[in-house]
Formats: sequence, C-alpha cells, structure tokens
Amino acid sequence: MKIRPLSDALSVSDQITPADVAAIAAQGFRAIVCNRPDGEAPDQPGVKEIERAAAAAGLALSYLPAAPGRIDDEQGRAFGTLLAGLPAPVLAYCRSGTRSATLWALSQAGRLPPREILARTAAAGCDLQGLAPRLGDGAGAAPVRVDEASHEVVIIGGGAAGTAVAASLLARSPGLDVAIIDPADVHYYQPGWTLVGGGVFEARVTARAMGSVLPRGVRWIQAAVAAFEPERNAVVLDGCRVVRYRQLVVCPGLKLDWSGIKGLPETLGRNGVTSNYRYDLAPYTWRLVQQLSGAGGGRAVFTQPPMPIKCAGAPQKAMYLSADQWRRDGVLGRVDIQFCNAGAVLFGVPDYVPALMEYVGRYGIHLNFGQTLVSVDGAARQATFSRALADGGSELVTREFDMLHVVPPQKAPDFIRASQLADAAGWVEVDPATLRHPRYENIFALGDAGNTSNAKTAAAARKQAPVVAHNVLALRGQAQGEARYDGYGSCPLTVERGKVVLAEFLYGGKVAPSLPRWLLDGTRPTRAAWLLKERILPPLYWDGMLKGREWLAQPAVGA
Repeated sequence: MKIRPLSDALSVSDQITPADVAAIAAQGFRAIVCNRPDGEAPDQPGVKEIERAAAAAGLALSYLPAAPGRIDDEQGRAFGTLLAGLPAPVLAYCRSGTRSATLWALSQAGRLPPREILARTAAAGCDLQGLAPRLGDGAGAAPVRVDEASHEVVIIGGGAAGTAVAASLLARSPGLDVAIIDPADVHYYQPGWTLVGGGVFEARVTARAMGSVLPRGVRWIQAAVAAFEPERNAVVLDGCRVVRYRQLVVCPGLKLDWSGIKGLPETLGRNGVTSNYRYDLAPYTWRLVQQLSGAGGGRAVFTQPPMPIKCAGAPQKAMYLSADQWRRDGVLGRVDIQFCNAGAVLFGVPDYVPALMEYVGRYGIHLNFGQTLVSVDGAARQATFSRALADGGSELVTREFDMLHVVPPQKAPDFIRASQLADAAGWVEVDPATLRHPRYENIFALGDAGNTSNAKTAAAARKQAPVVAHNVLALRGQAQGEARYDGYGSCPLTVERGKVVLAEFLYGGKVAPSLPRWLLDGTRPTRAAWLLKERILPPLYWDGMLKGREWLAQPAVGA
C-alpha cells in the first residue's frame, strides 16, 4: 500500500487489502473510495470485503469503478460530487492509483490551473500529461495521445505466457528490444494454488516479485493497457500514454467474474465460502477442510461454471484433495460431498474419466451435471443453482452447505473484449496453429485470452510460447519456416495426496503423453505423477519455462 496525497482532503493509493484498513483509519482517513472494478487480478480482494473492514473501522466506503483509459468527464464530475459528500480526508484507490488520480484531476478542471493539477498528480507518481487539454479551456476535448516509447516487440501481460514468450524470444535473439506491459507487482505460480488449498504448499511459495521474474534485458512498463490501435501499431496505456511496436504479443490472462454470481462478492472469504482461484482465499479452503473434520462432518459443495475456464480440472482437484483429507481424518463417511458442474461430463477427455470415477465412488461424491451456480446466501449457508432440464428449460435448486468452493465464471479482460482484436465471444482471435491474428499479421496471442480451443493451462502456455517466439522472429526475417502449435495441454488431476492422474492431450482431446506409458501411465493415478506435480513442475516453471529453457517444448517447424 503506497499512499500519496493530492490535496489536504484526498490521497490516492494502489490496491488495499482488508488488513490495511485499520492502518488507514489510524492515519486519520475517514472515508475510502474504490475506483477499481472487481475481478481484474487473481490476488484482488473484492470491494465488499474492503467495505466490511471499513465498517468495522468506522470508515465510510463508496464504490465508483473506472476502466483503465476510458474515464470520461462525466465520471470526473461524479467523483467530485462524491468527494464533496464524504467526510475528509479521503483515500481513493485502484490498481496503481492512476485511475483515482485521473478522476480527481478531471473533477478539478476549471477549479485549479491545469499546470497545478498535473504537478500534483506527477508528485503522486501519476503521469497524466495526456489529460492536459481536458483540464483547462479545452475541457471536454479528446485526450491527447502522448508517445511514451517505441519497442521492436511489445508483450501485453507479464504472467506465465508473457514472461515465457519474452524469455524464448531473447534466448533465440539476444539483445532484441522487448517490452512487457503489466501493472502487477507480483507474479504468481497459479497451478500451485490447488496444493495450497490442500494444505501441501504455503501460499507465499507461489508468489515472487515481478521484477525478479522478468527476463534480463526486457523493459518493464508497469501500467495498464486501455486500448489497441493496430492500424497505428500502437497500444494506449492508462493516462493516455502510447507505446508503439513492430510486433505485438497479447497474453493478459482472463478475468474472473465474481460478480457474475449474485451474493458471492459479499460472502467470499467467510461463511464457509472459498475459492482456490484467488491467492488469498486458497489458505481459507484448507482451513475450511480442517474445520469440517473438527466438526465431525457436514456438507461440502464444489462448483464448476460453464466453459471456458482456467484449468478445467481445478474445480475437482480441490474436491478430491479435500475428500482425501476427510478420509485421513476419519470423517469422510459423514461428509456429504456435492459436485455441481454446469457441463455434461466429468472431464472433457474420455480416456481419463474411468480413473476419476473410481475416486468419485471411493469418496462417495454426488455428481450433479447441468447445474450452474447463480446465487449465494452466505449468512444462510445456501447456494442456488440453475438446473438444465431435458426439455430445454431450467429450474432453480437450492442447497445448504457448510463449505462451498466456488469457481467463478470467466471471460476475457474488458479491454480485450472491447477491442478490434476480439472475436464474437470476446477472446483474441488467432489461427489455432500459428497463434497469429487473421487480420493483423504482426499481432500474435497466446495463453488464456486467446480463442484457441485448447485447455487454458500453464502447460499450454509453455508449449505456445516457443511457437510465438519463432513466428515473431520469422516475421522479422530472423528465423526460417513456420512453427505450429498442436493444442497441447496438461492437467495434473490431484486425486489424493500422493497420487495424480496426469492428463495430457492435444486439440480434439487426443491423448498425448510426454513420457512412455511404461514410465508413467497418465490414465492411472500414480505416485510418479504426484512427484512431478509437487516437486518437479514448480522449479520447471520458475527456472525453465520463465527462463526460456524449452525442455520438451521445442516447436514443430514446417517450411
């Protein structure tokens, strides 16, 4: 939390947590304004969680969400009106503080000289020169595009896909001018969160400072992307800054739509409601598992939303590890385990279903297909599902719970869905083999935001990154031939502590094991696959994939 003053009445900050609120109150603040929409990042607490902490500390909280780079004058006026009605001093926050500073700057247009507004925001670490025409006599005019930089290759997103493709590019072409645009301070090993929720890992081992992970030689632009201008080979950042490129790689991940389930944001992290899809909630999953053991049983409900989602096996991984712990604690027979899946099958690749069904039977899990979570009443411990009927209709089914593990609906980030790069469903449109955009030949995409039909997993990104790196360099005349991605994805299904069903497959669900079957039979639960998941994959991620070492990931290249 970095608090910077803009005036005696207002300061801005990057993202705060519920644990920060007491310190904010102790510093004399009397109100908080949240300018960040929920669901922008996997470590982001929802505004309802901040609101509860604020109420406990005696602070008022208001919610005025603003999308990066799309703040208009009306929102600025609304921010000014809001501030006028709140007790001062006020702390406004977003991801970095830039959106909050932008709203304040627009609210002061015509009240303070433009030069003073820009000086104050600059002192707070927010470069808003692009707002200049909207702060004085030119108020209401379109923002000015301020060229900040130009790079040969620009990568949107510093997660698994973005970091891996940058490393692969530099391994092939040392000295290449590469920039990564990402506002986050922390890089997460998200596949590890299943094991955090199962009591195997501590959450902290899945997080590292972003600056320590990015490849040496990469320029890190710590900002949010607001829009694309592909005809000009440019991206527009928050604050109307512009970065130009020769080639663009788009891999910002996806958006977790917590608010897509009524009542969920208000109860996440309490009342027995948790999710391994958020860094700070995965430890709560483990606490709930232990609490259910201590209580001698209860009802545990695990949900899976409509596809596509990040790691389609993760919803049931949480369930199997929980059930195994209850078995070890001797209470499994008194735990009613319900798996409510919006889909029609347990797993999309049939070869792996028999092994999973053995565990479903062993743990006494009740399978409920065609059921989508639509609302949660945390205080009443009730979850309501829409159940698909054979005649094409639907009905509502309400289940009581002691523990509810929720996987939220997921979609492409807002700035992707609103762009020229998106397909009809909002994902970045690419050729499934070359990962190149069909209309903009110098734009590529990989990872969770692409519209390819493969599983959205880190293993898929590990295979995609060398393909994109090769094809970017081929476009630049620095490589020969065309690399092609075959849809490889991998899902280590943790069916119990110590055993994993290692699902590996290509486009169309074709099974594609990396190792000989005599060494590791992925269709059966094995100790070897567990050791791979627990001991080998984390260092392979940090020290292999993110370093440009393409072990078992070299792309197929054709003429």
